[in-house]
Amino acid sequence: MMKWWSGIRSSWYYSLCLLWVMIIAYQWIQYAADIWYTETTLLVLGTMAAVAVIDIILPVNAWYRLLIKLVAVIVVVYYALDYNGIFFWQPGESFTSNLELFIETLRSYVWFVISAWVLLEVSARIGTSRRAIIMFVGTNILALAVLDSFTSATLWQEVAWVVFAGMGWLVSNHFRYFQERFPKGWKHLRKYPLKIIFNIAVIFSIVLLAGINMPEIQPTLKDPYTAWKNWRGESVITINGSSPLNGQGASSGYSREDSNLGGGFNFDYTPVMTVNTTSRSYWRGETRLAYSGTGWIDRSSNGWRELDPVEAGDNLSLDESSDVEKRTVKQQVKMLSDNKTTYPVLFGAYTIARIEDVNGGDDTSQLDWRSNNGEVHWSQTRQNRQYPESYSLVSRVPVVPITKLENETYNQLYEGKSLEPYLQVPSDFPKRVKDLAKEVTASAETPYRKIELLQQYLQNNYAYTNNPDLSRKKSSDFVDSFLFEIKEGYCDYYSTAMVMMARSLDIPARWVKGYAPGQASGYVTNDYFPDGATEYTVTNADAHSWAEIYFAGYGWIPVEATPGFDMPLLTENVQTPAATPDTPEPEAETQQPEAKDTKTPVQASDYTVHPAIIWSALVLIAAWAGFMLYRYRRQLKAAYMRIRYGEPMTPQQKVMEESKRWLSWMKRHGMDRQSHETLRESVSRWREMRPELGGVLDKMLALFERAKYSPEVVTEDEWVSMKQYVQDLRKLWRKSAAK
Repeated sequence: MMKWWSGIRSSWYYSLCLLWVMIIAYQWIQYAADIWYTETTLLVLGTMAAVAVIDIILPVNAWYRLLIKLVAVIVVVYYALDYNGIFFWQPGESFTSNLELFIETLRSYVWFVISAWVLLEVSARIGTSRRAIIMFVGTNILALAVLDSFTSATLWQEVAWVVFAGMGWLVSNHFRYFQERFPKGWKHLRKYPLKIIFNIAVIFSIVLLAGINMPEIQPTLKDPYTAWKNWRGESVITINGSSPLNGQGASSGYSREDSNLGGGFNFDYTPVMTVNTTSRSYWRGETRLAYSGTGWIDRSSNGWRELDPVEAGDNLSLDESSDVEKRTVKQQVKMLSDNKTTYPVLFGAYTIARIEDVNGGDDTSQLDWRSNNGEVHWSQTRQNRQYPESYSLVSRVPVVPITKLENETYNQLYEGKSLEPYLQVPSDFPKRVKDLAKEVTASAETPYRKIELLQQYLQNNYAYTNNPDLSRKKSSDFVDSFLFEIKEGYCDYYSTAMVMMARSLDIPARWVKGYAPGQASGYVTNDYFPDGATEYTVTNADAHSWAEIYFAGYGWIPVEATPGFDMPLLTENVQTPAATPDTPEPEAETQQPEAKDTKTPVQASDYTVHPAIIWSALVLIAAWAGFMLYRYRRQLKAAYMRIRYGEPMTPQQKVMEESKRWLSWMKRHGMDRQSHETLRESVSRWREMRPELGGVLDKMLALFERAKYSPEVVTEDEWVSMKQYVQDLRKLWRKSAAK
């Protein structure tokens, strides 16, 4: 047993190398899981795990260990194939026939098994030098980063695990180097393994918490794929927070294609436009009304979507009437994107009221107005197809009286209204979606309250991710599969579900796409904004979709169902200042009435850390801080006394302070000094009670009396002796107490 344990201890570094390599290899196995057959993934993972475990727990002769690993791998392969129904033992057949069948079946998988085995053995043995480790880990990080940029896969979580394994591997290598160069120091270090592990855990916890709490800053450089495509004069496939191509190389951005929603995408932080505005807003683009079961259909050819000409400075009419107060929001938009042909509309806050200028002039001949949808379209039927470089406009922002609206009944809002286009539901729309909407809103009596409950349900019960797991999808209906099968997604999933669940309750709703506010990047003052305005930089990553709910008499009210996004909206629940501010902080003027908890836009942060990990890190750091305070309490006390006296303490003062400490320690252990006793009398009484302490007590008493009463100067060596006596006193006390 001792020989086995000695072998384990001597091979500790190689065991850790295997652990770090297994963590790195597992990231690649996860990536390949969607490409390989299930049995292939199981074979590779099982082979590597079996080889690693045997190498760690059986430090025997290399040839014996090789034979054991071979047997273990064969067993793993057999059970993996049997578990997946690829091969199983035929009871009625001879051993030779079964073996031949097994070998024949294994022929398709043997190269995966051998490759996994060899790669694990070779990779673990390259950890002899720091340079080799850095090159190996760096190569893996680079490969994963390239795949993340050039494919639809999002692999930053895998990159993070590789970085973690690399850091652990380098720490292990450092201890191995220390063991080889300083064997005596290593023997001393081994006596305190918990202290080493604790300090490493504290460092990792600090790094983790620092990373979590770092402010989010959007990258200023394009990713290599986007830069390369733009250099070639090509545009990157973009999506409106969705993937019409099911995530095949798609990046975030505004897209015209909404008929086949779903898939995943990669965030693209290429700037699209800057918006100077007097109020933070969502930048509204197009509206979709007809849901097909897989996405939204543009029915622009329908008669009720007639186009009207637009004149600069003229107010634009709206089909719906609204009696609520409206504030005006001024905006100046400057386009930054190299590819503007995909933008069919001018972007503006809420509903656009009028166009002030286009490219600095009043030529609006290419603009059309769709009054029922509140969209200003840039015509692509005329000769000039170039989207404007800049434009200025004014929007109508409703001030919603929430306290009044939440009490309005269905009949009060919709009786006698013709709202068919906004209540459209496919004939084969799944019944369980309708049933879920009714169940979620059963406790509400008014339309507004029902919408509020739907919003809270979607935000609280579904996870946000830009790459949902589509392997769970079974239903052919987009909303149905999201609500009951995939149960995760991004804005298109949430907003479409919100619209269709509202419609299933006979509440008129429509789907809207555009951009989230973007990042506040400056403050401007010019002729158009004499009182100043905030500048927002909007990128492709800010492409977004949301729902609008119609409340007759109140107009179209935007509703944000996606968790992590904040819909700016003016309400009468707060004292709302004018929409044109005198300060550079217009964000403070808005409030989101639909959500009880206001959230900060974090659409680019789709990876989250489990709260248990964060709390564990906090506890570790707090424990470490407490330990350090305790460990250096004397130095801290000395620093305090230095500040108090205005100069460093003399050895005499140090002896007096140390005497106070050991007297306090004696009191805590039942050796209290009586008020009528001198210290010499107390020490005499303690010596009678505990004779074994007499020698060290006499030495401490002598130093105390010399420091307090003698004119002789106490030296630094005597102060050091006093500290040693105190340690000896405690050791003798513990030794006598143990008897």
